[in-house]
Amino acid sequence: MTLPPSSALWASMPVPAVLVDERNFPVAVNPAAELFLNLSEKACKGRPLAGRMTTDAPLDDIFARVRADHAPLVINDATVGTGGRPPVLCDLQAAPLGDGSDLVMLMVSPHEHAGRLGRGRAMKSAARSAIGMAEMLAHEIKNPLAGISGAAQLLSMNLGPQDRELADLIVGETRRVVKLLEQVEQFGNLRPPERRAVNIHDVLERARRSAALGFAAHMTITEDYDPSLPPAHADKDQLLQIILNLLKNAAEARGSAPGTICIRSFYDIALRRRRAQGGASALPLQIEIVDDGPGIAPDLVGDIFAPFVSGRENGTGLGLALVSKIVADHDGWISVDSVPGRTVFRLSLPVAPQGQEAD
Repeated sequence: MTLPPSSALWASMPVPAVLVDERNFPVAVNPAAELFLNLSEKACKGRPLAGRMTTDAPLDDIFARVRADHAPLVINDATVGTGGRPPVLCDLQAAPLGDGSDLVMLMVSPHEHAGRLGRGRAMKSAARSAIGMAEMLAHEIKNPLAGISGAAQLLSMNLGPQDRELADLIVGETRRVVKLLEQVEQFGNLRPPERRAVNIHDVLERARRSAALGFAAHMTITEDYDPSLPPAHADKDQLLQIILNLLKNAAEARGSAPGTICIRSFYDIALRRRRAQGGASALPLQIEIVDDGPGIAPDLVGDIFAPFVSGRENGTGLGLALVSKIVADHDGWISVDSVPGRTVFRLSLPVAPQGQEAD
């Protein structure tokens, strides 16, 4: 077998990489992965990868989806345990080899390159502290900004056209900053979800209509729904917030240029997510938001759900972080596939318990 794309490149890759066959058995393990797994390539071959690497990410389901979609998949913040060592917080990237075979390459990117789970948690704690500080500053800054805006509006009443333009600029910029501060406050004040049976198509249609009349008026929005889907177990308002954020992200990716957004729903009974307690929950309800924009820069894909990370010049980096937080609170899963001309955000949700009827 020829290693992708050459033996020299494969051996020099700085991140652990494993190539698995149609049974999800390793057929090639690069030196970085041997060190990470604490096992030789020979010891890994011919045995299930799950027996060599424990993780809360559903590897078999990830590999199956990559093969079915012929597209890469990124999973952020998965815990990975290897060789009896403490678990590590990692980002996982799975991609088809692209040679027509069923081979899939899995790349494991430990946070801070081999930082342990405690270090990963420290990073998350630092992010939460930054958000907490920003939330406190937002509360303190909003009041004086309102005073500045009000004063500028009063001054503009007695100014000439040229000076009034400067006063209007002050008012516009203070309003923009206030809007940003409100986003920070919203991120910090998100309440726990009140989950009940929800018809996801009611939520999708409400979000579609709102987007079509507002921020996505320049886009063509199409639907591809499976009308037989059972209700989701979700907070209806927070689910709407997720979809609106994803639609807005897709629309803004095109700037003012026209484009297409597709909202898709379908059922995937095989998809399951392992929980920290060792159990598993089914996440069969799938929602995809697909846009034909320029895509996400490769160096941002792994961190796109982190707070204050944005691919846009004036982006706040809070929209997708908020989406990720809400999805996690729903015991759901969100992932992204992105290449130029096609970006797919996929949301996986649990079905409502039997006996619950949708609102």
